[in-house]
Amino acid sequence: MVRTEGWRRPTAVLLQILAVALAYYLGGRIGLLQRVVVDGAEVTPLWLPTGIALASLLWLGLRVWPGIAIGTYLSIEGINGFDLPGLVIVAGNTLAMVCAYLMLRRAGFRTELDRLRDALSLVFLGGLLPMTISATIGTWTLVLSGDLPVAQFWPVWSAWWAGDAMGVIVVTPLLLVLRRVLPARRRGDGYRALEVTALAVCAVVVTLVATRTELSLLFLVFPLIIWAAVRFQLAGSAPCTLLVSVLSISAAIEHVGPFADRSLLETMINLQGLNGAAALTGLLLSALVTEQNNIRLKIEQVCEDLAELVEHLAPGKKPDRWTEPDP
Repeated sequence: MVRTEGWRRPTAVLLQILAVALAYYLGGRIGLLQRVVVDGAEVTPLWLPTGIALASLLWLGLRVWPGIAIGTYLSIEGINGFDLPGLVIVAGNTLAMVCAYLMLRRAGFRTELDRLRDALSLVFLGGLLPMTISATIGTWTLVLSGDLPVAQFWPVWSAWWAGDAMGVIVVTPLLLVLRRVLPARRRGDGYRALEVTALAVCAVVVTLVATRTELSLLFLVFPLIIWAAVRFQLAGSAPCTLLVSVLSISAAIEHVGPFADRSLLETMINLQGLNGAAALTGLLLSALVTEQNNIRLKIEQVCEDLAELVEHLAPGKKPDRWTEPDP
């Protein structure tokens, strides 16, 4: 029995590492389908693997970091082949994700995302700050290897950083909430199911119109995200944000709507501005609403406990035993 337990644990860890590597690689292949090409330059506005990698670390712990390295290697090898600069990029991407995980744990991050501080931690400590590591190491590696002119450092760095950060801010909350929602799914009432259907239909129609018309109507997506966050919290806002991001990137790829006849810089400003604002709105508002709902439930529970205590202590009733209320 001891021997069996001895080899089962390393086998389980190995399988987890391979699963993370496969998920990272598949996310990379999907992300590459969303490349925006302007004047011969290619940019990936939403790099899905960073969100997958951080969610994997939060679920499984630091022991699965080799899966991130393997997945990064497979993604790079599938694009341009693998060489020494590729090894440095692998190290930079892995280091960024490990730093993001350690900073979140240091900040007391909870994967339930039921507090405003958790949402802010994910944005800044999980996305914006640590992704500067991967962007800086990766871009300097390309410059020093001669694959990138020095004059293109900042445009490439900003695109790299924004794509990695958007992957964390958009994808990680969705994966975290799916892990909770899917096992706990239950048959809801007819009105709520109807509202979910209406929200989904409106989100698709409005986002398509906003991202494909020549008029400046991108702001129309925000009432939908607010609706999703207020009514369904993260379970509603996270899929809605991903939908907005995917459809806006699709419009940028086809150079239609507000992305028509734009330079690479203008396209990325419009695109990442929309994606970032939508992700922040949905994530922060849903966390705030969830936190307020939890506070309300706690207050209601305290009121019920006090009412029960008063009933027991009412004149003419003798309590079975005296118990002090919890502080």
